Amino acid sequence: MKNYIRILVYAISIITISCDDFLDSKPNQKMAVPKTLEHADLLLNDYSTLNSVYPTFGEIASDDYFISTANWSGLSDMDEKLTYNWSDPDIANSKQWQASYRAIYQVNQVLEVLKDIERNKQLSLYDKIKGGACFYRAFALHQLAVVFAPVYVPSNVNALGLPLRLSPDIDFKSVRATLKETYDQIIADYQIAVRLLPEQEILLGRPTKTSAYAGLARVYLDMSDYERAYAYADSALNMNNSIIDFNTINVGLSIPFKRFNSEVIFSASTPSAGPLGIAFCRVDTNLYQAYGAHDLRKPAFFRIGSGTPNYYSFKGSYDGSTSGIFVGLTVPELLLIRAEAAVRTNRGAQALADYNKLLKNRISNTFYTPSLENDPTKLLTLILEQRRLELIFRGRRWADLKRLNKEPRFAKKLIRVLDGKTYSLEPNSLKYAIKIPQIVIEQSGIIQNIR
Repeated sequence: MKNYIRILVYAISIITISCDDFLDSKPNQKMAVPKTLEHADLLLNDYSTLNSVYPTFGEIASDDYFISTANWSGLSDMDEKLTYNWSDPDIANSKQWQASYRAIYQVNQVLEVLKDIERNKQLSLYDKIKGGACFYRAFALHQLAVVFAPVYVPSNVNALGLPLRLSPDIDFKSVRATLKETYDQIIADYQIAVRLLPEQEILLGRPTKTSAYAGLARVYLDMSDYERAYAYADSALNMNNSIIDFNTINVGLSIPFKRFNSEVIFSASTPSAGPLGIAFCRVDTNLYQAYGAHDLRKPAFFRIGSGTPNYYSFKGSYDGSTSGIFVGLTVPELLLIRAEAAVRTNRGAQALADYNKLLKNRISNTFYTPSLENDPTKLLTLILEQRRLELIFRGRRWADLKRLNKEPRFAKKLIRVLDGKTYSLEPNSLKYAIKIPQIVIEQSGIIQNIR
C-alpha cells in the first residue's frame, strides 16, 4: 500500500516539477495519472505533500523571537536571512511558494479524478475525498495568503491576492486574483468541506468536519469578520472541545507533546527554517516573562539555552518534533477565536468563560483563580495577550500583526538589532505582504507585490 502511494505521488511530482528545473521540456500530463476513487483517496494520504509544506517567511519576520548577530551572519539561506530583518529582498528560492502550490496541484488532480466517477457509487467515500481535497486547497491557499498577500480589509478587497489554480491543467497562464476573489475561493472550498467531510476520521492527519469549521473560523478572524468567526468557532467547539490540562502532563520533557495529541483538530507543519531552529531561535525576553511564575506553559513550551546570559528556546511544538513549526488547527486556538469574537460582538459572558477555561488548564492548580473581568476593553486586551502566549510559534503571529495593526490601540512597530544596527517594520507596511519569488514573477508574468 505504501509503495503504491509512492508511485502515485511520484507521478504527480513529475507533472508538478518546476519550470526552472526543465526549461525546455514540458512534462507529459498523461503519465501514470490516477483514475479510480481508491487512487484519489490514496493521494490524500500523502502527509509529506499535503500536511508539512507550508511557508515560514511570516513566522521568520514576526516578533516572538530574536537571533544573535553571529547566528544571523551564519544563516545559509539568504532569503530567510534578509526576511528576518525586513530587508525586503527579491526572493530567490521558490520552494516556499512552490511546495504549497504542489499540494494544491495534487488535490486538483484528485478533484479531476472525481469528475469521471459517479457520485452515487461509494457515496460516503466519494464525499469524504471531495471534502478532503477542498479542505486541503483552502488550507494551502490561506497559508499562502497570510504570507504573500496583504491583510483583508473591506477598503482593500480589490488588492492583488493569489493565483487561483483550480485545475490540474498546466497549460493556462497564471494571473493574480483580487484579495476578495482569493478569500471567496478559500471560503467556498471550506464550505464544501463542511458539507462533505465526516465527523470522525480514523486516518491521522486527514481533516474532518470539525477541521473545516475551524478553518473557516480562522479565515474569518483574519478578515476581522467577528460574527462569522464566532459562529464557526462555536460550531467546531460543539463537536470537539478537548483540552489538555497541563497539570496532568510532564511539562519538563524535551518534547512534551505528540503530533496528534487530543487538542489537535488538524495537523500541519512547515519545513525547517534556519532562524526558527532550536539552536538559533531565542524567545523574546519580555514575552517569556509575560507567562508568569505559575504558568505551566513556561516549562512546557521552553527550555533554557546555553551561554551567558541565559535565553530560552521553544520546545513546545504540537508537531512532536523540533523541525519546522506546527501551523495546524487546535481546540485552544478555537477557544481564543471564540473568546475574541465574543467580546467584540457583545457576548462578554462567553468570552470570559472561554478565557477562564483556557487558563484553568494552563496555570498550576494551586495558584489558579478565575478572572472576573467584565470590562469589554480590558477583557479584549487580556484575550489578545493569551492569544500570543498560547499560539507562540504556531504560524499565527504574522496574521495577527497584520489585522491588529489596523486598530491604532494594538498597532505595533517591530524592532530588530543586529551588530549594533537597528532595523524596524512599521505598522501597516507594504512589507507585510512578502514578495513573491522572483523566478515565479519572471516565468509567469504575474505582478509582484507593491512596494
